Amino acid sequence: MPLTRRMALAGSAFVATSLSAPRIGRGQNHSRLRFVPQSDLSVLDPVLTGAYVTRNHGMMVFDTLYGMDAAYRIRPQMVAGHSVEDDGHTWLLTLRPNLTWHDGEPVLARDCVASIQRWGIRDSLGQTLLAATAELTAVNDRQLRFRLRHPFPLLPYALGKPGTPVCFMMPERLAATDPYKPVAEMVGSGPFRFNPGERVVGARVVYDRNPAYVAREEPSSFTAGSKQAFMDRVEWQVLPDPSTAAAALMAGEVDWWEAPGFDLLPLLARNPDIRLDVPDKTGFIGTMRMNHLQPPFDNPALRRAVLPALRQADFMTAVAGEAPGSWHDGVGFFCPGTPMASDAGMDALRAPRDVEKARRAVAASGYAGQPAALLAPSDFPNLKALADIGADLLTRIGIKVDYQAMDWGSVLQRVAKTEPVEQGGWSVFHTFWSGLDQLNPAVNSSLRANGAQAGRGWPSSEALERLRDRWIAAPDEATQGRIAEQIQRQAFEDLPYIPLGQMMQRTAYRRDIVGVPSGFAAFWGVKRG
Repeated sequence: MPLTRRMALAGSAFVATSLSAPRIGRGQNHSRLRFVPQSDLSVLDPVLTGAYVTRNHGMMVFDTLYGMDAAYRIRPQMVAGHSVEDDGHTWLLTLRPNLTWHDGEPVLARDCVASIQRWGIRDSLGQTLLAATAELTAVNDRQLRFRLRHPFPLLPYALGKPGTPVCFMMPERLAATDPYKPVAEMVGSGPFRFNPGERVVGARVVYDRNPAYVAREEPSSFTAGSKQAFMDRVEWQVLPDPSTAAAALMAGEVDWWEAPGFDLLPLLARNPDIRLDVPDKTGFIGTMRMNHLQPPFDNPALRRAVLPALRQADFMTAVAGEAPGSWHDGVGFFCPGTPMASDAGMDALRAPRDVEKARRAVAASGYAGQPAALLAPSDFPNLKALADIGADLLTRIGIKVDYQAMDWGSVLQRVAKTEPVEQGGWSVFHTFWSGLDQLNPAVNSSLRANGAQAGRGWPSSEALERLRDRWIAAPDEATQGRIAEQIQRQAFEDLPYIPLGQMMQRTAYRRDIVGVPSGFAAFWGVKRG
């Protein structure tokens, strides 16, 4: 489908005047920003999902104890600072004064304790931090203390990483919610307030500037520093049809489109009022994620049988076409160009491709012909492209595919199910993760292999978990690099997921919008020029 669509749009007759879009509203409002997100915001609670659309929503409403600057360094955010005592066994974190929740109540240390505990149950690095924590308490209203079983230098990194789930702070009454159930309200202390009265599921999400937000004095840098909001109102307009979104952007009816399809980039580039940029220089890593709990992919031999026939270039071309610099293949389990990336075990993806070898491996695995329920998000073009190529690949090597098209929100709800396929479960889905989420074993949650506590797919590998523990305890980067090579080799054996290549996603916005940040869609610092 994406390739056919690209060919259809390539003709010179496809111009701005051929597009039509509903009148979203042309009125120039210097305090309003109209934004088209990658998909609808179907899940509000950022602890419940790793979806980036929910992470971006969370960054508006909630704040974090630490942030990450543009150089990927962790900086204090809600905390004024911390002290470390007892040879690294005790950390005392002190909150900045005068922080308040959106309901006017003060931010207290006990709120943060409850928030960390809830987040830590769901996040892979959070699980490791909580396992290393003997006691986490509120000393007083502004100080919280970690007493650790052993030193954990990554503590600020865990609390400040922008990878999902992010450790957002919320009031204790909300943070006390079961981490597997959604919180009842969106009350944070962030620069924007969620406007529930104006939310229209599948169409619109609205945020109002938080006039009581206490910004840091340092300049804004990625998720650190002053998160000052200049827009009084941010409206997310959900436009699943790419042509409609392109027309709205070119007509000035929306200001910013988070993730335009690659086939529309030439059209947008010809418009002098639109700027294109690559906000996340680490790109997005495509993944094929299989369900390790249920047949047929609970069989590691069947998972490995896919590798001889898989071409990352097929997946990336379906998403991004042939434009130079739009994608890279030869991608392993860590983001290319970063310290932990290596060639270890990469023959599994770089050796000559052989469909017949894969078919023989499928037969030898003992595969009994069970249908593989493949989830395809029909309203998310990039992910649908991955799903289409994945379905074709699995079919060609002899696996019976049950292709199930649905919206992305339904996919997110479906992949939480652990039941068998015949009871509404699933077998395989495809998605992208930011390269920021695959920098190293600590943040790459898709590499976690701790069974029921792992992410959707629930892989289990004692070998991978032991290597991860060794990496976290490693004394220097050189040692970490050697362990990361071992992790990658082991990952090609266990296949918690299959990497599909790196996509360099563009974003598009009107030229009168300034301050669009690097990294991902954040809205502090954004204003009209």
